[in-house]
Amino acid sequence: MSLLPAHRQHVPMLSDFNDLWNSMLRPASPGFGTFLLRLEDAVEEGRYVVRAEIPGVEDPAKDIEVSIQNGQLAIRAERSERHVEKGRSEFSYGSFVRAVTLPAGAQDEGVEATYGKGILTVTVPLAEPQPAAKSVEVKSAE
Repeated sequence: MSLLPAHRQHVPMLSDFNDLWNSMLRPASPGFGTFLLRLEDAVEEGRYVVRAEIPGVEDPAKDIEVSIQNGQLAIRAERSERHVEKGRSEFSYGSFVRAVTLPAGAQDEGVEATYGKGILTVTVPLAEPQPAAKSVEVKSAE
């Protein structure tokens, strides 16, 4: 007989907090039906890439909105609840939203968004970084 646990899974604390927060908001009021999207982001080959976990979206063109304004990337999604008479559901339905600050050099033009297998991928082109400061020669006034 083994004393080791049969199954052990590491789940980040933020993920647990997000699930707890969403479960507390759900029964409070229909006005609180907005849930936080889980993201990962990275800079890959001169592009800022954001991946959002949004499973169960049936029509991405209609149910997902991606926008850029004032240096922020905003992702909004809607997942409609299916009414089932038997059983229970722990799925999250309603509105999902997330905004992230874009890195320096992010371009508004050329942004692309694709959705597949429950993952939204947004790529934002990055411009070459500009020098932080320009040196100015000081001349003698005499």
